[in-house]
Amino acid sequence: MIADIHCPKCGAPAVFDIYYQIYHCRYCGEEVKISEAQEQKLGFRKMRSEHLQTSVKQFRLFSASCEGCGAKVIFEENEALSSCAFCGRSMARKEYLHTKGLPECVISFGITQEEATERLAEWCRDNKRKPEAKHLEPLLSELKGFYLPYELVRGPVHMSASRKDGGNNYFCEGYLHNEFVNRSAQLDNLLLDGMEPFDLNGLTEFDFAYVAGHRVKTSDIADKELEMRVRDEVEATYKPSVRKVLESKAIDVSARVDGTMRLPVLLPVYYISNGNVVAAVNGQTGKVSVRAEKESKYVFLPWWLKAILATILISGGLLGALLVGGRTPEESIGITLMFAIIMLIIMLCLYSDTVKNPFFVNGGRTIYTSDGQSFHRENGRLVQDESIRERKVVSPTFYETIEGVKRPVILRFTTPYRVARMIALCLVAIFLPVILALFINGFDFQKLTLGGSAVWFCITVPTVPVYLVKFGIVQLYERPWIYLIMPDGKKKRYRKKSEFKITRNMVKEVLKACITPPVCFGILFGILCFCTMVYLTAFGFGE
Repeated sequence: MIADIHCPKCGAPAVFDIYYQIYHCRYCGEEVKISEAQEQKLGFRKMRSEHLQTSVKQFRLFSASCEGCGAKVIFEENEALSSCAFCGRSMARKEYLHTKGLPECVISFGITQEEATERLAEWCRDNKRKPEAKHLEPLLSELKGFYLPYELVRGPVHMSASRKDGGNNYFCEGYLHNEFVNRSAQLDNLLLDGMEPFDLNGLTEFDFAYVAGHRVKTSDIADKELEMRVRDEVEATYKPSVRKVLESKAIDVSARVDGTMRLPVLLPVYYISNGNVVAAVNGQTGKVSVRAEKESKYVFLPWWLKAILATILISGGLLGALLVGGRTPEESIGITLMFAIIMLIIMLCLYSDTVKNPFFVNGGRTIYTSDGQSFHRENGRLVQDESIRERKVVSPTFYETIEGVKRPVILRFTTPYRVARMIALCLVAIFLPVILALFINGFDFQKLTLGGSAVWFCITVPTVPVYLVKFGIVQLYERPWIYLIMPDGKKKRYRKKSEFKITRNMVKEVLKACITPPVCFGILFGILCFCTMVYLTAFGFGE
C-alpha cells in the first residue's frame, strides 16, 4: 500500500510500536525511526512531484475553448477538470495543474452515479419518517460526483488530556492508521466524516487519466487552517477512548501531529446540497451520510444550579418513599426538609469542583448514516459486503514519568476495591461509637442504645458525606492507581512512595498540645465526651 512504511533492509511493511514509538519490521526485526519514516515519504513525494510536473507539460492545457472542435466549454465554480461534451477531449484549468496542492494519490470511483442515487434513495425509504428523507427524495436527480481534495494523515500523535472538573494533566500517545481530512472550506466536515471509511487498497498514484472527464474540486484552505483541521480530527477521533480512561465526558484533549506523514489525495464523493438539505455518498463504498436539517441544542448548567436540581430530585424521591411507606404528610415533609438541607450542602461541595462550567447553550447538527457495509463488484454487478467496514483507531497509551524515566502505564481510578474501601471508611467514621460499644458489651445487641451516640451522629452524618465527595472523590481522580506495562506485556502495580513522614518536631508539637493549657482541656473534654457516648451506647442510660 502506498501509505505503508517499508523496512529498508528487507522491504516488508513495518508496523508501528506505540509503546516504544518506533516502526518495527515483523520479518527481519529491523527498526525504523519516525524521522526515517518521514524521510521515506518525503522521497516518495519528491518523486511524485517531479512526475506530475512532467505530466503537466505533456497534458493538453485548455482554459474554456476546446481546440479539438472549437466548442466553448464553461467550467463550473471550483471545477478543475472536465471534458468537451461534443468531441470528448479532456480539458484542464491551467491554474489547477500548477497549484501547490496538486494531489499525489487518488481513489477512483467504484460506483456509478445511478448506483449512488439508488443508495441514497434506499436510505430515504429506510428513514421515511425523517423530514430529511422526505425533502431529499425529489432532489435525488441533483446528486453529482466529485473528486474532493483530502489530506491523508498517518503516523504517531502526541496528546495531553485532563478532566474539566479538575485533576492532573495526563500524557498519551496514539497512532493514526489512515485519517482523511477534508481540504474544502465550503463543505461540511462532519457530513463527509460520516460516509467514511474508504478502502485504502484502492489508493493509487495520481495521474490525470483517473480524473479526466470528472468534476474535481480544488483545495481552498490555507496550510495553517489545514493544520488546525488535522489536530481537530485527531482530538475528535481519540476523545471517546480518553473519556473512557478518565471516566468523564467533560475532558480537554490537546494533540500534536508533527510526527505524522501527510499526502494530498483525491477521494470520490457524490454530493448534494440544496438549502438545508445536504447529503453525501461515498463514491467507493456506497455509504450514505445525511445532515440533519435542524440544529440540536445542548444546555450546560452552572455548578450551583446542578446542585440545587440534584437536591430537589433526590429529596422528591425521599418524600414519595415516606408517603408510600405510611408516614403522614407532616412527618414526611419535616423529614424531607431536614434531609434536603444536608443533601444541599453535600451537592454544593460535590459540584463546586466544576466551576469552570458556566451556563451556555451549544448547538450542532446530527449526522445520519447508513450501515457500515460497503459494496464491491461481481461480474459487473454491485454486491453488498457481509462485514461492516469500520475506522481503525488504536487505543491511546498513557505515559507517566517514573523515577525520571517515561514509562507506558495503565491508569485506574474508581476501581471497585477503592470505592468499597472509601464507603467502608465513611461507615466506620459514622458508626465508630457503636462499633466500640459492641466490643465493650460483648456484642450484646439487646443492650445497644443508639441514642447514646446521637450527638456523634448529628456531627458525622452531614460532615462525612461532605468529606467523601469533596476530598475522597477528588483523591480518586488525582491519585489513580498506576500499572506499569512490562516488556513481556504484563502489568505491575506501581506504588509511589509516600512523601508524608512523621518527624520528631511533629511528635513534640502533638505532645505539647496535649499537656499545654488551654488546648489540653479541650482535647481531654473531647475524649471524655466520646468515651461517655461509647459507654451509653453500650449499656444504655440505666433506670
